[in-house]
Amino acid sequence: MWWDAIGVVAAICTTSGFLPQLVRGVKTRRLDDVSPGLLVLLIVGGTLWFSYGMHKWDKIIMAANAVTVSLASAILFLRSYYIRKRDKVYDGRDEKGYR
Repeated sequence: MWWDAIGVVAAICTTSGFLPQLVRGVKTRRLDDVSPGLLVLLIVGGTLWFSYGMHKWDKIIMAANAVTVSLASAILFLRSYYIRKRDKVYDGRDEKGYR
């Protein structure tokens, strides 16, 4: 029983660690300082942990890693979206680069 409670608290702590980054990124519309390699590794690792949780039928592991993968994927998507949107800002040049 105690180990389940420890698992739930650990899952909440590690998973909620992504929320401040996501909130800050949505507010500032800048996530280019977040490493895409880190996010990809977290998504792959979270997916593997979710698979392991399915194998063991451990709902805590499955839920925590489903949320982790969702949040990391959202940050990665918004990072690339904001960078592409910022790079498409019109600078007064035509498609050949002339002003």
